[in-house]
Amino acid sequence: MGAILCVSQENPSREVLREASATLAFGGVVVMPTDSVYGIGCAATPNNPGHERIFDIKRRERTQTLPWLIADFDDLSRYADEVPDAALELATQFWPGALTLVVSASDEVPQEYRGADGTIALRMPDSNLVRELSRLTGAPLATTSANTHGEAAATSGSSVERRIAEEADLVLDAGPAPIAVASTIVSVVGPELVILREGAIPAHRIIKIAGR
Repeated sequence: MGAILCVSQENPSREVLREASATLAFGGVVVMPTDSVYGIGCAATPNNPGHERIFDIKRRERTQTLPWLIADFDDLSRYADEVPDAALELATQFWPGALTLVVSASDEVPQEYRGADGTIALRMPDSNLVRELSRLTGAPLATTSANTHGEAAATSGSSVERRIAEEADLVLDAGPAPIAVASTIVSVVGPELVILREGAIPAHRIIKIAGR
């Protein structure tokens, strides 16, 4: 079982950031809090063994892909092949926050992280901890909810399944997640915006902003 470190999402200590970013940079798997729910993630780098381990730990089919948590707004144009006006409007309104945008992946997204349709899901969370980890690691964080596939998402450090914590290299515990609801997922690929999952941000707010 990896170490369990207490941390603040708003003001993470340099010591925790150094240990967690080093774990990620060397191919490790980290359970981490976000503004929505707890996630389990790795550095989104080519041929990272941590990527495969996440599927094993979560017991999730490899036909599914892992969303990326990004550090900065500019990462949207870096990792998306095209950024429709609707996507820019939504990101401007809801990032950092609980909005995940599915976009066509740019050439900077390694093949193993792309969906079968060439897409990547991007989110800039409202978590100084997560965004700083991405910056220090030098890559987005390929992350999914920290639970066995099909089970309820963990909304606090104490609710992370023991098995998940034991199989990860490091667990960051920041107490209860502020929102405690999964992000809303919106596809901006193709001519029409599609809400794939209604989560923390209600569908009517998405439609209102995108329709401006």
